[in-house]
Amino acid sequence: MVKMASLRYLLFSMLLSVSYLGVIKAEKNKGFSLKNFSKDSNFESEFSLYGDAKHVKGGESLQISGLGPSSAGKVMFKKPFKLVQENPRKMVSFSMHFVFSLSKEKGDGLAFVMVPAGFDLDNFDGSFGLLAKRNNKFLAIEFDTFKDKEVGDMNDNHVGIDVGSFVSVKSRNVSSIHLDLKSGEKLQSWIDYEASSRRLEVRLSKFGANKPFSPFISCPIELSHMWKEDEVLVGLSASNKNSTNSTQVCNLYSWSFERRTPPLWMHSEPLDPKAFNLRSENLTLKAKKSDCALKVIGAFIFGTVCGALGAVSIFFIWTILGYRKLPVMPVDYALPAKEVDCEMTKIDVEKTIKDGEKKK
Repeated sequence: MVKMASLRYLLFSMLLSVSYLGVIKAEKNKGFSLKNFSKDSNFESEFSLYGDAKHVKGGESLQISGLGPSSAGKVMFKKPFKLVQENPRKMVSFSMHFVFSLSKEKGDGLAFVMVPAGFDLDNFDGSFGLLAKRNNKFLAIEFDTFKDKEVGDMNDNHVGIDVGSFVSVKSRNVSSIHLDLKSGEKLQSWIDYEASSRRLEVRLSKFGANKPFSPFISCPIELSHMWKEDEVLVGLSASNKNSTNSTQVCNLYSWSFERRTPPLWMHSEPLDPKAFNLRSENLTLKAKKSDCALKVIGAFIFGTVCGALGAVSIFFIWTILGYRKLPVMPVDYALPAKEVDCEMTKIDVEKTIKDGEKKK
């Protein structure tokens, strides 16, 4: 009877733990992973092509901007999402990886863009085919191959983080890691945003290399201040409109994107709480303190469940195996005491002394 009760408690605890882990896993929102862009896949149902963007080589890659001056194109994921979720309120993180190449000819380069739903995607005026109006709220990670003096570009081979304006809030020279964006070779980039630390990180390397441990460029930013509960879209955009006689070709070979929300019991302070002003919106991006109460409660519940599961498991095993007492030998079979014969040796002290005196 005791064993059956213990078994029921164990099964209940296991189901509770599995359910809890299932909730954590369910917090990972769906993204996408494209190793190619074949028309036979679900690409056309989930993605939209704008401007000159098209399939090439049977769907092995996408050509976002093509041969010819003033070419521009975009590829956008159709499904919008929110960076702030409610009930309970959670900030959304995301990670992205893509492989691309930019030809040696003149051109603006390529940009990862995050724009609000309803953004005018058919308009290709402006850098990277993205029209930056006064009231536009957008995020762009530019892989820039054109030195635009109007926005203060450092050179024609840099990566910049743009928030609401093409005047980058932070940029870095790609030559510092011995790479050339417009070499025509395949390059790969990782873009990660951690909502818990309010930090955006960009990594860059040659195709085939492992993901670098240290980011190439990073920036503290609170994306929830830009869009709040509004839905946003993600995509890649390229253009040759900013420079004359531009014929740069931008190809995309693979692309993956994942968004996720951290579980309640996780807690992390912002890595860099300093804020900076956005020139276009005059927004102050400040790192907010996390709501610790819910996370502490979540951690307590998780620890209690794990402790209960461990205790029940030990009790269950103990109940099944039971006590194994060491065998005790009956009295009838007790070993008899062993008799030891001791012989008394008599030493004649006087004789010994006399013998010693004779020797002297």
